[in-house]
Amino acid sequence: MDEHSKDQDLEKVRNRTDGDYLTTNQGVRINDNQNSLKVGSRGPTLLEDFHFREKITHFDHERIPERVVHARGSGAHGYFQVYEPMAEYTMAKFLQNPDIKTPVFVRFSTVVGSRGSADTVRDARGFATKFYTEDGNYDLVGNNIPVFFIQDAVKFPDLIHAIKPEPDNEMPQAASAHDTFWDFVSLTPETTHMVMWLMSDRGIPRSFRMMEGFGVNTYRLVNEQGKSRFVKFHWKPILGVHSLDWDEAQKLAGKDPDYHRRDLWEAIERGDFPEYEFAVQMVEEADEFKYGFDILDPTKTWPEDAIPLMRIGKMTLNRNPDNFFAETEQVAFCVQHVVPGIDFSNDPLLQGRTFSYLDTQLIRLGPNFAQLPINQPLAKVSNNQRDGYMRYTIEPGKGAYDPNSVRNGFPKEAPADEGGYVSYYEKIDGRKIRERSPSFSDHFSQPSQFWAGLRPWEKEHFVKTLHFELGKVERMEIRQRVVELLKNVNEDLAARVAVGIGVPAEALPEPVPVAPAGTVEADSAAKTRMVAILAADGFDPTVVIEVRSALESAGAHPQIVSKFLSPIHAANGEEITVDKSFLTSGSIMFDAVFVPGGKQSIDALSSDGDALHFVNEAYRHCKPIGAVGEGVDLLIESDIKGISIAGPEAAEEVVSDEGVVTARKPSDIHQFDDQFVDAVSHHRYWGREMKQHVPA
Repeated sequence: MDEHSKDQDLEKVRNRTDGDYLTTNQGVRINDNQNSLKVGSRGPTLLEDFHFREKITHFDHERIPERVVHARGSGAHGYFQVYEPMAEYTMAKFLQNPDIKTPVFVRFSTVVGSRGSADTVRDARGFATKFYTEDGNYDLVGNNIPVFFIQDAVKFPDLIHAIKPEPDNEMPQAASAHDTFWDFVSLTPETTHMVMWLMSDRGIPRSFRMMEGFGVNTYRLVNEQGKSRFVKFHWKPILGVHSLDWDEAQKLAGKDPDYHRRDLWEAIERGDFPEYEFAVQMVEEADEFKYGFDILDPTKTWPEDAIPLMRIGKMTLNRNPDNFFAETEQVAFCVQHVVPGIDFSNDPLLQGRTFSYLDTQLIRLGPNFAQLPINQPLAKVSNNQRDGYMRYTIEPGKGAYDPNSVRNGFPKEAPADEGGYVSYYEKIDGRKIRERSPSFSDHFSQPSQFWAGLRPWEKEHFVKTLHFELGKVERMEIRQRVVELLKNVNEDLAARVAVGIGVPAEALPEPVPVAPAGTVEADSAAKTRMVAILAADGFDPTVVIEVRSALESAGAHPQIVSKFLSPIHAANGEEITVDKSFLTSGSIMFDAVFVPGGKQSIDALSSDGDALHFVNEAYRHCKPIGAVGEGVDLLIESDIKGISIAGPEAAEEVVSDEGVVTARKPSDIHQFDDQFVDAVSHHRYWGREMKQHVPA
């Protein structure tokens, strides 16, 4: 049982229409699909036109309720393989055999916005995975942030009502920068840790392929002997964790609101399959109260130095959906979809989620949602459930109850040694009470540690984000309460935020530390990075071929960007296809920029404001920039200042400074290639960020 068998299973329900005649839903062939049936060519349409009525009625009913949260999503098929048997920790069969490829479907999503909102908004992201295992379907429904806003599920409606568009005017869409959200935050200290993550760079991932996933809640792993361990689940992207600049994210929302969806789709189509390692943190039952926090508190992380991370397998996403609605929109994830070997803890947020997800799917898709092809398990389904609207399967026979004799007692209960699910045998003793555990009361220790662990430029991003978010809050008393809340995290943070939003601070903020020159992002790799090659008629073809080859060998994807989409011609007359125009793209859609030489090409680009803006903007966003020959002159024409650029006196040199790599002589191209590819591998050079004079 592997990914291929799931593909074959889905193939049975795909309605292939290639080469077929057009028919009604009853199979009647249609002779005319261009005109409705009328009394004369200008007369009234007849009610007896069954084709028109069927077609328009289906159209009128094509929309189902969107998800209350996580409405905006993108999905992909793939498979999961465990590295080695995990029998010591769990009886879950999909975590035992490294040779088995367990099919999966993953849906990434934003939380707050509607289906039509933009991808690059500041928001938490969903990371939901459906494993089609031989034990049945297992859904790991998580986020890209390891903690959550609230500790008890009873507060979830309040949280979402606060962060959704305000009910009187339905604004703003897919945004937290408004009064009701920050009012809730300022009055609910337990939100502080999640707010720290959300307002950091983690709130705007570079792509779904470079985004972590977390189960958030505390679960249990249970082995064949009935031994239980507490567990938290993690997804670690092979490409590393990377983010967008806030200015980039806002511009992308207008330039390409489908940026993350498109990035995922195109990466899979070209064979750059996203990969994620599956990891767990485990705590022995005897150690439940060992730590200085409650391991059941969903607003807390488990420190990896105290509770090590164990990487146990890898997931690869290698196929796009065939139909967005049938798969990505109709996929139904439910937290209570577990398999033997995985069980729940008393995490109060998790306990509520086990009810809420099923309830949501019932209102969206109906009681038979598990029969939709994307939700069908590979394991055989046999029970006494019947009827309900949109029933897909047909069960023969008389009996639909238990016990029965008309079907010889089938379907029967399965003993544990035959795969029957048995909940963990946990002893519970207590009185019914509406109360929060005192062990959940520390709301600021981990947020303080989070702030302390940010690098200087990340702190600056964080402060600017709150200047934006709280700058949109109209009520001064809400802004003041947020500053008071932040004082519990860090006094300097609170003061720096206060200055930017007009809240009086007791002390002025300390000077913002500047990141040292040359500071770069971690997780170096050029693989899958998009590189813009700016060119016009008369460009140097030899340099373009050399640099393009070097980038492609490193796994990057160079694209030619010019004024128009019409082909351009090299200095030797050779024609080359333009991939993007300045109008349809921008530096925000690329990870790096390269400018080849060629006097005619550079003369044209130097007089084009869009080309100069492209370079300035990429520099302001701290991206690698390269130029060879006359291409260096375009950088000199730009507003880039304060770094070394190969001038005429450096005719034999390749100069590299703060991620800007230049070479005056095309004969230095091989040395240039190595340094530029290395610069692309480092992604960002945050030391430039304080150079405010460069426009973006």
